[in-house]
Formats: sequence, structure tokens, C-alpha cells
Amino acid sequence: MNYTTISVTKENLYATIQFQRTEVLNALNMQLMQELVDALETLDKDDEVRAIILTGNEKAFAAGADIKEMAEASAMDMLNRDQFARWDKIRKIKKPIIAAVSGFALGGGCELVMTCDIVVASETAKFGQPEINIGVMPGAGGTQRLTRAVGKVKAMEIVLTGKIFSAQEALQWGLINKVVPVEYYLKEAKNIAKEIASKPPIAVRLAKEAILKSFDTTIESGLEFERKNFYLLFASDDQKEGMKAFVEKRKAEWKGK
Repeated sequence: MNYTTISVTKENLYATIQFQRTEVLNALNMQLMQELVDALETLDKDDEVRAIILTGNEKAFAAGADIKEMAEASAMDMLNRDQFARWDKIRKIKKPIIAAVSGFALGGGCELVMTCDIVVASETAKFGQPEINIGVMPGAGGTQRLTRAVGKVKAMEIVLTGKIFSAQEALQWGLINKVVPVEYYLKEAKNIAKEIASKPPIAVRLAKEAILKSFDTTIESGLEFERKNFYLLFASDDQKEGMKAFVEKRKAEWKGK
């Protein structure tokens, strides 16, 4: 996989995708988003990868979309380039995605964090949806995912004022999982990735699918979906192995089948 705006490394049954546009605080231009989607879809099909980490560097996860690409665009330009089609593809990735965030995660960067399944932040992380300050509004899920995470009134405050908030505030509001010292944020994300990678991959995949389904449906339909996924796992070799290992008091050996 040869990329110019990201790098991809694999180890211990997980992969790390790191943004490489450090000169512009990892601003999300269309090339980066296309390379990110390509890498995610490739890793999603890789049996040697069971979890994926997204990260930037200590200074910035991603400071937002690349405004230079949009500043002179018309409404028809934006419609025809289908600006957010790549985001829809990220949402369909089946394997767990862990965001390791330090520094700025603003605008599209914050929205990208919210597409991830688990979020580890450094104490220096700064989040926000400041699009209102340049005459627009969030367009990659900021009004929708943020509201589901923090509630209506807090989302209104964040989006309508363009307020930037700290990692501790994000933790308090339920937007992220944990805050750690800056020297440990990537290490902690890797620890979580390794732990998830040690679990049965089909069960992990179907559990993620069921949790995401809860945002799209009623409780009745969600429970029905959950039960079907639960029953489906009884067709897997891993279910047989897991329960047999439990009875025999030994460690299970997962095959992902």
C-alpha cells in the first residue's frame, strides 16, 4: 500500500493508520480522505488485522477539512464532487476503529473522531466544530453524531458558538473513552487494539454492527437485530471453541470462522 498522505503499519493483529500532512496540521483534503478509505477497506478485508487505529501526531489529529479546496466552490461544485461520500464508506467498515487523539481535532477532524468506535485522547487534545466561524456548518455528521453523544443543548452550544473544548470536557460529556498523558495516548490505543484483537473476530464484528444499529432504529427493531446476530454466532467455529474452552477451563484459540 503506497500512500502519500497517510502511513499504514501492521503488528500484533492490528493496524495503525497515521495521517502525514503535518505541515497543515493533518487537514483532511480529498486525497487524504480517499487514501484513508482505501486503506480502511483494504484492512477490513485483511484476516491478519482485527482492529484499526487512526492517529495523527502530538500536535494534531486533524485540524479540520482543507478549506482551500472549498473556499471558491459553488453549491453545484460541492454536490457534484460528492464531498462526503467517502465518509459513508468509513461508516461501513466492519472492524473496530480506535481513534488516538492528541492536539487539535476540529471540524472534520472532530467528525472523523466521532466515526470511530473507541476514542483515546491525550491531555492536550482539543475538540470542536468551529465551522460556524467560516460561514458554514458541520457537514460530515457533526450535527448528528455530536447530538447523539452529548445531547441537544450541549450540541447546540458547541455548534452554534464554534466552541473548542478540552479532552476532559469531552470525557465528561461522553464523547471519548479516556484521557491519558500525552506520552501514552498512542500506547493506550494500541493496548485496547491488542485486547480487542485477542477476542473472537466474528463476534466482535457482529457486536459492533449491533451497537451501531441502535442509532438507526427503534428499541424493538434493535433487539430483534441483536438476537439474530446472537443466534448467527452459533454457526461459527469460534462459538463452539469458546464455550468448549470455558467448560474445559483453558484459553480459547480463535480462528475467525
